[in-house]
Amino acid sequence: MVVKKPRIVIIGAGMAGLTAANKLYTATASKDLFELCVVEGGTRIGGRINTSEFGGDRIEMGATWIHGIGGSPIHKIAQEIHSLHSDQPWECMDGDSEELTTVAEGGFQLQPSIVDPITKLFKHLMDYSQGKMKLLTEQDNTGYYHSLAAKAFSMSKAKSGSGGLSVGSFLREGLDAYWGSVMKKGHDDYDDDDDDDDDDVKGYYGNWTRKLLEEAIFAMHENTQRTYTSAGNLMSLDYRAESEYIMFPDEEITIAKGYLSIIEHLASVLPPGLIQLGRKVTKIEWQPQNQNQNQRDIDEGERKVCVENGGSCCSCSRPVKLHFSDGSSISADHVIVTVSLGVLKAAIRDHDKGDSDSGMFCPPLPPSKAEAISRLGFGVVNKLFMQLSPTQQTQTQHHVNHKGFPFLQMAFHSPHSEMRHKKIPWWMRRTATLFPIYNNSTVLLSWFAGEEALALESLKDEEIINGVSTTVSSLLSHSQWQKGSDSHKLCNGNVNSSEERYQENEVRFSSVMKSKWGTDPLFLGSYSYVAVGSSGDDLDTMAEPLPKDSNCHPSASSYPLQILFAGEATHRTHYSTTHGAYFSGLREANRLLQHYHCVGIYNN
Repeated sequence: MVVKKPRIVIIGAGMAGLTAANKLYTATASKDLFELCVVEGGTRIGGRINTSEFGGDRIEMGATWIHGIGGSPIHKIAQEIHSLHSDQPWECMDGDSEELTTVAEGGFQLQPSIVDPITKLFKHLMDYSQGKMKLLTEQDNTGYYHSLAAKAFSMSKAKSGSGGLSVGSFLREGLDAYWGSVMKKGHDDYDDDDDDDDDDVKGYYGNWTRKLLEEAIFAMHENTQRTYTSAGNLMSLDYRAESEYIMFPDEEITIAKGYLSIIEHLASVLPPGLIQLGRKVTKIEWQPQNQNQNQRDIDEGERKVCVENGGSCCSCSRPVKLHFSDGSSISADHVIVTVSLGVLKAAIRDHDKGDSDSGMFCPPLPPSKAEAISRLGFGVVNKLFMQLSPTQQTQTQHHVNHKGFPFLQMAFHSPHSEMRHKKIPWWMRRTATLFPIYNNSTVLLSWFAGEEALALESLKDEEIINGVSTTVSSLLSHSQWQKGSDSHKLCNGNVNSSEERYQENEVRFSSVMKSKWGTDPLFLGSYSYVAVGSSGDDLDTMAEPLPKDSNCHPSASSYPLQILFAGEATHRTHYSTTHGAYFSGLREANRLLQHYHCVGIYNN
């Protein structure tokens, strides 16, 4: 009798896939119960984790942060394998809030008295939406901000009706509530007449009014929030789901030896050949509930008996068949699908075209699964790294206090404003920051989300260098680069009459490096979010294995657990994160271990 072990194929060698493989292999290696393999469409492991180098520094093209070290499994692994320290410079992002320099378009360095109130407002509004804000004492104005947030929630909920409340509409109502409260205190510069300005604005910031500055600062924080969530427009980000999302406590850090060190650690226990690169899955054939019931019962019974005896049956069929881009195929008893939500959305769109042979799944996914995939959001976030030119590096050594390039926050005019700098490209106007990747580094980083992130992918390096140089040079065209000057008082606000000053202070870059998650066919985006119209229930639906019975429970009457789903977009409270992907990989590995009665080894 030829012995066949249950075959488990994992699609994707990212965090979820390799966590599942690691768990299944280490839990059963001594018993040798399963035939296990990981198929990866790309030429590397890691998925949306991609550690690289630029300008001699270690950088992350994808996942960057451990989002809270308290209780994070990623942080625990990083500690165990000594990845939190490195002799090579890395993207540690060690600038703190006290070092931030906020500059408004036109080259105006903004005073804390302008920036801080709006920054506090935005933070408290987001805390309120995430359920973190409690009504405490009036000592730190928490009660004031709480009342503004409560008013914003009431107003935005009333306006949204049955259409679903968005984070974006809530935030804008919060800003309006703030302005309304300021007007009650007698500040006339919030009226429609923009000729009236407070003394701390008048004459110092050119044509900027206080209200326009505050709106630009608020928009700056909105743009940062878009990169956090991957929502190209916060008006599409569901408000209710914000309070379900769970952050680990304590600080957020990067990994000194690179996020890839976590991936390599998970893969290190797997024997050579178990991970197969360059194996892109084009179709998954599975069997819902249309086979002869008796044969299914016989096959499943034989499979379980043989597993319990340390082997498997000689003739039982495997219900899932994977087809690859090279024309080859493989059959499996169980497949764990860890592809991105972007790839699943593309598969749904292919099915919707009406060609049953064009989609990834055959037969198509059940309506409940397909609808959840369609409703959830999946956005594009890209990182742009820029190397200061050698000449510029020399100049930065003579910057104020020799601190190098500043940790820059950028506040822009509206894209339609007549006061805008015409040469600043549109895709730069919705990025919020430009930071050295560590103190005194000559490698700078900026984040892009949504349409501008996609646009960035198609731009040539020269276009990017020129666009960023124009933007940054115009912002830093005044004497914050000159030791000891009071820069914010020196600009007349005429942004188009300072060409000579611009050329003198031009910031130049020698090379750039960017991520391209939106157009990469293996990902088609960066990470998931709960869009208006979807909910946390859709994330739970994403995690449900197939096939399912008529009551939407995992089926007991067909070949069970044919297709399982893992990945960050399948975790209700930790979606969009590497630890969410990690948890989902453990979940599906444990589901299979429990199915085969591997008692005592599937609880961790």
